[in-house]
Amino acid sequence: MPRTALPAPNRRRGTADEVELGMANDLLSRLRGESATPASLVSELRSLALPLEDSTDLDPLLDRIGDARYVLLGEATHGTSEFYTWRTRISQRLIAEKGFSFIAVEGDWPDCYAVNRFVKGRAGESAEQVLHAFARWPAWMWANREVVQLIEWLRAHNDSHPEREPTGFYGLDVYSLWDSMDAVLEYLQRLDPDLARNARRAYGCFEPYAEDAQEYARATALVPTSCEDEAVRILHALRSRRSEFREDGPEAYFNAEQNALVARNAELYYRTMVRGGSASWNVRDNHMVETLERLMAHHGPRAKAIVWEHNTHIGDARFTDMARSGMVNVGQLVRQERERDGVVLVGFGTHRGTVIASREWGAPMERMNVPAAREGSIEDAMHRAQEGDALFLFDRSKDSDIGEPRGHRAIGVVYDPRTEHWGNYVPTILTGRYDAFLYIDETKGVDPLHMPVRMDGEVPETYPTGQ
Repeated sequence: MPRTALPAPNRRRGTADEVELGMANDLLSRLRGESATPASLVSELRSLALPLEDSTDLDPLLDRIGDARYVLLGEATHGTSEFYTWRTRISQRLIAEKGFSFIAVEGDWPDCYAVNRFVKGRAGESAEQVLHAFARWPAWMWANREVVQLIEWLRAHNDSHPEREPTGFYGLDVYSLWDSMDAVLEYLQRLDPDLARNARRAYGCFEPYAEDAQEYARATALVPTSCEDEAVRILHALRSRRSEFREDGPEAYFNAEQNALVARNAELYYRTMVRGGSASWNVRDNHMVETLERLMAHHGPRAKAIVWEHNTHIGDARFTDMARSGMVNVGQLVRQERERDGVVLVGFGTHRGTVIASREWGAPMERMNVPAAREGSIEDAMHRAQEGDALFLFDRSKDSDIGEPRGHRAIGVVYDPRTEHWGNYVPTILTGRYDAFLYIDETKGVDPLHMPVRMDGEVPETYPTGQ
């Protein structure tokens, strides 16, 4: 699908980093002639591989993290069970042993804030009930049983430590334009009905587009007008009353202000997305970093953050071909801005298995086969290096065969296994892109809450896409 294409009407744009994958596929000519995996690379990886069977095997990673305040945990797909499970295990240990303040994920702020309220004991009857609210495609990213286990643990951990500030759960993404505007209006209606009326009139600029981001983006491309000023004006109006509104509750104000910020940046994102290129990608990742820094400030000078996002966001973009297209990402920006506070980037990968994904935007989810990694790729080298799963820790200061660029698999919410060997590999210098890497030899797809899910090749079944 061309990178300038827009999502289907009334559906959220997928979060699978197809912008980068499309860019990488254009540049894969340099990797298509990639030689077979050299024996020296396999040998070096074998010497670095650490066992990875249970949570105690994470001790070397915890030692590597040390006092770092930013730990970014990736994933090579948006639908692999083991990636969620191991990120949960790492997060549990960081929270319990190192006092990390919150988990921030590649999800929409309003939906994730409902989870935040649940894990802090303020709303919701059950984890499954809260996660069922993630009904829009691709719902399986967060509405899955692996995440149920995470947020049940967070709720229990917070309940059992009432003396501590509760650990939060937040969304970093920028897609929730209309949901965020609704949240701002609801907040203002309670505190200042006159300001709420003004905000409703301002946000009315978006009404002709009927909650259709595609229609709004196209309109701004065809006519030199937009709703930018209106979105900015409401954010400024809210911030001008910060002191007064915070007296009603700092957490409620923070949530309202963040929704107003999402509305402003989402308007910019959709307006730039229709033009193609790297601009919309950079708007999105800069928004995620801005949100992360707001969360750190909100949680105080000793705050520590855990981030869950795709490898294409948390792995330093300077060590991929993203830089050639003028793209930045979360891992790069956080490293550049917060290195002194300690930043650890942890990538994930797999050799083969199954994954939950869709054939196209908004299509029913499927449990698809993931073929064995392409010869010469990073995943192929790791598969040859040892039997089973492994943890790798890297030293960026050392020259090695691992520091040479090689293809690194990346699967998004849209995936076609039939063309996997001609795409889905991002040119990567592994030891620069990550500080550590969890390799899972054979993986399986997540267990979605919204059933049914069909296996690759089966007759499609009905699935609520949340249109």
